[in-house]
Amino acid sequence: MKILVVADAVVPELAEDHKDSPDIQGVELIISCGDLPPEYLTLLSKRTGVPVYYVMGNHDIRYEASPPEGCLDIHRRIVSYHGFRILGLAGSRWYNGGVNQYTEAQMRNFIFRLWFGLWRIKGIDIVVTHAPPRKIGDAEDPCHRGFRCFRGLVKRYQPAYLLHGHIHALFHDDSERVHQLGNTRIINCYGWYILNV
Repeated sequence: MKILVVADAVVPELAEDHKDSPDIQGVELIISCGDLPPEYLTLLSKRTGVPVYYVMGNHDIRYEASPPEGCLDIHRRIVSYHGFRILGLAGSRWYNGGVNQYTEAQMRNFIFRLWFGLWRIKGIDIVVTHAPPRKIGDAEDPCHRGFRCFRGLVKRYQPAYLLHGHIHALFHDDSERVHQLGNTRIINCYGWYILNV
């Protein structure tokens, strides 16, 4: 399955159909890791005609008043798509009290409350977050520190992938986006990324 993952930066070539557009033919699912205008997700949904699953980032302040059309918020939910079990966790570490900011304890509690669903379906294949796990591609400033509890989630359930945004970086090669924790590939999807699963 070909998945288009987007995060943090609007890429006009994805929303428009012209000669410089990235090859998104055959995409079956779009996942947003947050900090994108709802109108952008609506455009991607309409252009491709495929489902769009999203979590919100710490700058997504308009989603409650104007959610993206035809898209599904998967924060604190487990959803299935063509047999792939997907878990979403929105937001960043708390740093100034803005929207979609959580303490480590709050995020750990969100994960704890999902334990029965995770047990019932016998794990997950893809975790979608806005922030990265702590010490895996994150930064040291209060806003961009990752969540320690994401490391525990990965170690316990061993999903194939954890997809995140939040850390703005330019990559010369897609291999620079990827970190490994046990059996899990942790991928910074800043801008856009094609995941083949």
